[in-house]
Amino acid sequence: MGASAEPFDAVVVVSFGGPERREDVVPFLENVLRGRNVPRSRLEEVAEHYYQFEGRSPIGAATRAMIAALQSELEAHGPAWRVYGGNRNWHPFLEDTLRQMADDGVRRALALVTSAFGSYSGCRQYLDDIEGARRAVGERAPVVEKLRLFYNHPEFIAIMAERVAAGEGELIFTAHSIPTAMAATGPYQQQLAEACASVAAAAGRDHWRLAFQSRSGPPQQPWLEPSLETVLTAARADGAEAVTVVPMGFLADHMEVVFDLDLEARQRCAALGLRMTRVQTAGAHPRFPGLVRELILERTASAPRRALGPSPPWPDRCPAGCCQPSGAAGIVRPA
Repeated sequence: MGASAEPFDAVVVVSFGGPERREDVVPFLENVLRGRNVPRSRLEEVAEHYYQFEGRSPIGAATRAMIAALQSELEAHGPAWRVYGGNRNWHPFLEDTLRQMADDGVRRALALVTSAFGSYSGCRQYLDDIEGARRAVGERAPVVEKLRLFYNHPEFIAIMAERVAAGEGELIFTAHSIPTAMAATGPYQQQLAEACASVAAAAGRDHWRLAFQSRSGPPQQPWLEPSLETVLTAARADGAEAVTVVPMGFLADHMEVVFDLDLEARQRCAALGLRMTRVQTAGAHPRFPGLVRELILERTASAPRRALGPSPPWPDRCPAGCCQPSGAAGIVRPA
């Protein structure tokens, strides 16, 4: 992303996107899978997840609510910028949003990407898509610079610790599984482990487990484990009677949260005789806009860069070579 001496003048929330009616499901999934060697049968399998919810992913409404809350935060406390929203895979597409921003006179914007953790799918792919959208808009496209990863920001940890406090029993954090080859190129596992440990400590919980959900891709390809089903089964075998499932790796509810957790995991818990509480994601918390404002002020007003845990705050720009797309071809991330 290009450098500029001009001040920032807007924020754009960049999300995955998701369909909001039945007839949008297949075109949306075709966008997600474009250029990837994924069988049509896999697309149709994932489409059935959406059809159980009338074709609507909750991520659209969740992202709009996040944008509105951040707009209110900035209007109340500054900087008084307009907040835009653009998606990678569904309307409003990021290219169209950047074109609108250019029409509005925006020259330089900060981007909130809807992931707190570093991986190809959660960070670098967004950077690539931002640059692709800027190229499509042309010379008048605003410069867009991404806000840093905030997995260990004290406000993020506090938000999730408050979420956890509402649950009971065994504490199980979940995050999207990715191919092990992809995980080897970035900080995803380390960041998840640090954030989960910090949340558990802040919530006064001594014991926790991390599970990986929503695996896709060919069965012969290694992905991060253990699976959520394996962890739930182990928790019951160890004597747990209740579990609190924490979608730690997800900033907003979307299909992989409501289908994999609220439907499948809940059914699995019932079969195991486990009571299950699923806590809410961080992005809908009333304190989340304040966290984003802190990240903005780091870049614009030399505000302190805060972090909790063993690692320092993540830099504004990821290290060269970080989070490469090795092993990414088979991922299906229904949002």
